[in-house]
Amino acid sequence: MPKRSAPPPPPAAAEPVTTLHDVARLAGVSPSTVSRILNGTARVAADKRQAVEQAIERLRFKPNLSARSLRNGSTRTVGILTQEIESAYFARGVRGIDDGLRDSGYAPIIVPGHWNPLEEAERVRLLMARRVDAIAILGGSLSNAEIAEFARRQPIAVTDRSLQAPNVLSFEFDQFEGGRLATQHLIELGHRRIAHIAGLREQADAAPRKEGYLRAHADAGLAVEPRLIAEGNFVETGGIQAMNQLLDSHLPFTAVFCANDQTAWGARLALQRRGLRVPEDISLVGFDDLPQSAFMSPPVTTVRQPVYEMGLAVAASLLQALGQSTRVAATFPGLSLAVRESTRRL
Repeated sequence: MPKRSAPPPPPAAAEPVTTLHDVARLAGVSPSTVSRILNGTARVAADKRQAVEQAIERLRFKPNLSARSLRNGSTRTVGILTQEIESAYFARGVRGIDDGLRDSGYAPIIVPGHWNPLEEAERVRLLMARRVDAIAILGGSLSNAEIAEFARRQPIAVTDRSLQAPNVLSFEFDQFEGGRLATQHLIELGHRRIAHIAGLREQADAAPRKEGYLRAHADAGLAVEPRLIAEGNFVETGGIQAMNQLLDSHLPFTAVFCANDQTAWGARLALQRRGLRVPEDISLVGFDDLPQSAFMSPPVTTVRQPVYEMGLAVAASLLQALGQSTRVAATFPGLSLAVRESTRRL
């Protein structure tokens, strides 16, 4: 006879579901008080809030976010449209927003746009379809008109541009002044033949940084050799290629201002491969002050953009626009020059 198969094991007992009423009962408060605390709208005594928080932790209570979003129209999420996930620059901004949202009850949803306006617009629509409460757009190629149209539906914060429109919060640094500061520093050190590796023409930051480079020369009464301006692409490979182009021109120069730190890292490598030392042979200045620049060999002089602090301000401004309190300020410092060992006096 064939053996009878063993009966399946009995199903495990379902773990009891903890409800908001259970939390209220344990904390000794009303369910409506628990609900207001969870929504961030309650002003209650510290002892009651502590009792609710302890009850939530003890009961391992997890609010039903989907049900809550249907009731009040809020998902307690903020969308972040960045450009390149692996970019150290944008990663600093995203980290600032994430830290700024901490303890607010809001969580970030991060998507990349890859500097493609069609993809960026599609990603913004995706975030809106996910019913995020607000959106932060870091850099990118979307037009002002497109952003203003999106902002008709919810608060939007944008960086690296100045945009005055309803429901839009804009944040930017003075890129022109940063380019001028970097070049003026080299001029003050006695350099008169200063090369510039610019960024991509289609990216908004490139032109004002180059204009600052030109203005510093004009203010000092110095002529600019156009052939000492090479175009990079804001990444290390572009810095290598542009520096090789400058060196192959056989035009003399004693310093180079790079449009960003990643370009400067590539340029330094190209110089090293040619047997040229920084700063003994060529002084080098970057832009952004990414964390790695302080640990290069030698540490790179650079224009500091407090991108992390700007991210904190973005988060604070969006929370305020949503009617929420915030623990951080909606302001951030301006540009400054971080002088390190990659530049020297002639």
